[in-house]
Amino acid sequence: MYSFTVNGKLVETEKEVSLLRFLRDDLKLKSIKDGCSQGACGTCTIIIDGKATRACVMTTKRAQGMNIVTVEGLSDEEKEIFVYAFGSKGAVQCGFCIPGMVMAGKALVDKNPNPTEAEIKEAIKGNICRCTGYKKIIEAIDLVAQIKRGEKQIDKELEKGDKFGVGSNAFRIDVREKVLGYGEYCDDVEMDDMLHVSAVRSKYPRARILDIDFSEALAMDGVVAVYTSEDVPNNKVGHLQQDWDVMIPKGEITRFVGDAICLVVAESEDILKKAKALVKVDYEVLEPVRNITEAMAKDAPSIHPNGNLCQSRHVRRGDTEAAIKNSKYVITETFDTPFTEHAFLEPECAIAFPYKDGVKIYSSDQSVFDTRKEVAIMFGWDPEKVVVENKLVGGGFGGKEDVTTQHIAALCAYKLQRTVKAKFSRDESLAFHPKRHAMHGTFTLGCDENGIFTGLDCDIYFDTGAYASLCGPVLERACTHAVGPYCYQNHDIRGYGYYTNNPPAGAFRGFGVCQSEFALESIIDLLAEKVGISPWEIRYRNAIEPEKVLPNGQIADCSTALKETLEAVKPYYEKYYPNVGLACAMKNAGVGVGLPDTGRARLKINDGKIEIYCGASDIGQGCATVFVQMVSESLGLPKSKIKNMGSNSEVDPDSGTTSGSRQTLISGEAIRRVSVEVKAALDEAGGDLDKLNGREFYAEYFEPTDKLGADVPFPKSHVAYAYATHLVVLDDEGKVSKVIAAHDSGKVVNPISIQGQIEGGVLMSLGYALTEDFKLQDCVPKSKFGTLVLMRSVDIPEIQAIYVEKKELLGVAYGSKGIGEIATIPTAPAVQNAYYKRDGKLRPKLPMDDTYYSNKKKK
Repeated sequence: MYSFTVNGKLVETEKEVSLLRFLRDDLKLKSIKDGCSQGACGTCTIIIDGKATRACVMTTKRAQGMNIVTVEGLSDEEKEIFVYAFGSKGAVQCGFCIPGMVMAGKALVDKNPNPTEAEIKEAIKGNICRCTGYKKIIEAIDLVAQIKRGEKQIDKELEKGDKFGVGSNAFRIDVREKVLGYGEYCDDVEMDDMLHVSAVRSKYPRARILDIDFSEALAMDGVVAVYTSEDVPNNKVGHLQQDWDVMIPKGEITRFVGDAICLVVAESEDILKKAKALVKVDYEVLEPVRNITEAMAKDAPSIHPNGNLCQSRHVRRGDTEAAIKNSKYVITETFDTPFTEHAFLEPECAIAFPYKDGVKIYSSDQSVFDTRKEVAIMFGWDPEKVVVENKLVGGGFGGKEDVTTQHIAALCAYKLQRTVKAKFSRDESLAFHPKRHAMHGTFTLGCDENGIFTGLDCDIYFDTGAYASLCGPVLERACTHAVGPYCYQNHDIRGYGYYTNNPPAGAFRGFGVCQSEFALESIIDLLAEKVGISPWEIRYRNAIEPEKVLPNGQIADCSTALKETLEAVKPYYEKYYPNVGLACAMKNAGVGVGLPDTGRARLKINDGKIEIYCGASDIGQGCATVFVQMVSESLGLPKSKIKNMGSNSEVDPDSGTTSGSRQTLISGEAIRRVSVEVKAALDEAGGDLDKLNGREFYAEYFEPTDKLGADVPFPKSHVAYAYATHLVVLDDEGKVSKVIAAHDSGKVVNPISIQGQIEGGVLMSLGYALTEDFKLQDCVPKSKFGTLVLMRSVDIPEIQAIYVEKKELLGVAYGSKGIGEIATIPTAPAVQNAYYKRDGKLRPKLPMDDTYYSNKKKK
């Protein structure tokens, strides 16, 4: 018998298990999140005998006699302090890491009431945050200390949100539940009589399945069922191309190590783990296709029936060959960028149960309607038979666009007519979900004697891994944005996406543009050197501005402010020169390129409150808060009168996926339009909201765009573009000491929130440039969460976010544009350019060699 104190109460147990599992499963303390169970992420941080400790590395036996505190055990006063501090500083985005950060912060402040910034960074260095860039969390813990010292006080009116309109430093609507840990992510949901399912996955990236023997597993007590591909109505899913097998049939060939062979369903996770080990699979191991070069070879085995070329794109305008031939200066360089892991803190999880004549799924994804579509394809059903409801989503960054656990939970739930939970381990997550595409590209850029760009020619090759995922759109965006945010009209860009036996690649924050812009912006500095002007000057001379024509032919709208972002960083460029590098970027808002992209919203008045129904997933970027702000702005109502109802395919109108930096603009404009209708009705009612009880209002927003290659003089590729310039400063050791990130995102709806988005994007891009390493050996992932070399709190430089707001704005969504993706794009090339300025050495491969960070790693 082991005994210890938890939140002031003596607890006894005979189980010798992970303390994480005991606290979550037996004591139901759900603030303790299971991010990796490997001691690497810090989401399960608790306090044991006054010290911040990861619960997953502690056992009940080792905890004997110890005093344990979780977020649930904080005093009421402490809870209010942490909620206020984290909310007012904008420290909460997806929220999955936050309870662990709270406990690490409390342990520090209890011991050291007046910590320095360096001491706060040190205290949370074991806690990963993939959203915020840590800066806001550090500021929040500092504010906690100030309040506890009596130097600051809680502003109770801030969370109340009487002033919550567009442009206000809004206290996010989900702060309290995320800080205190009672908000439900899928893994927190408890349902009666719930079964557990997991897949037996291929040991080899490419092997023929000769036999599957699950008889021992099926005979085990507590095992309810084992399913193979024969039990699936339609054995295919896929976001756009249905090329992804639910399970690999006997006699067929696997495509990567994440491929499911069979599904085991059991009464408990412990039984499930033991049963999976009893399944015997006989393989004929085959040579894998490791990379793009091997995939292109004439004698390469076909990974899919139509060969290894998954998608291609050809983007061209003008006479590129003549333009480059007649250029004064021409640079040609080849670049390689790697697969990158999203590393969201919440592993994939879904719960499904019988519902009406179909199934309902609690999910963690980026679009309940996309998940509904894929699951319905598997069943061969009308989509309405599948209902998907998002719980809190613990980060996505593009990695939760494809179905992962949802369809297998739904399949088993429908067959067994019971509730079934599917949850990935961190290693399954690393192996299975699509990554950022690896790129091999050769870029040629020319300019005249004054540095004015004349033409771009390039070949872009993407490794899309075993399945298509979003290869087509990501490749397309890489090609269309390869030209950069500049004024020239000659380009010829050829893009190819090849299947290999690597893990799939798909959407990742930046959506292909991180790769192509890294190459372009690195070349621009080489051209500037030849011309004899500064990297800042060459960009300013070529920068797009209102009424001028982008390389794709679209006329830049009135809100375009790239030059203003360059002007914003110029004083810092001059101050820190020559230890600087900079890069520009643009990123579309909205799907565009002629595809349907409609924002939809419904407002319902119930009990004197406005309920927002909009099927837009909030994955931490804060769109749920933005929607409340927009309603508040239109109606002049406080936050307390407005409620966002989440994302549920049964009751919400489909407002598209959380991708393409589209929700603030596209769904936001639908919200604005329907709010205008409510305002008119409210005025008729004399301002008495109760008189509108029971009424519903609906609006849509759709703005047509032109398809790629449209035969029109000035095609409109996208509804809008955001622009940015990032400046990177190196210290004497070659370490990144400062990043200034200037952004044009139109009207800033929530200033404190946009700062956190920019800071998080900058740090993610720094990791991409300098440290992150998703290791593959013969197509098999070799990385653990702790070896991805994600940047931690002690690694961050000073990050200064600057946002530019012009007087002339778009006439939709209050003039706002998306920030989610563009924040990740310019930093990596700015880092490369800073190092090039330092030593004259081009670093065309990521993560970069011969830097402060790579040299430190070698030591």
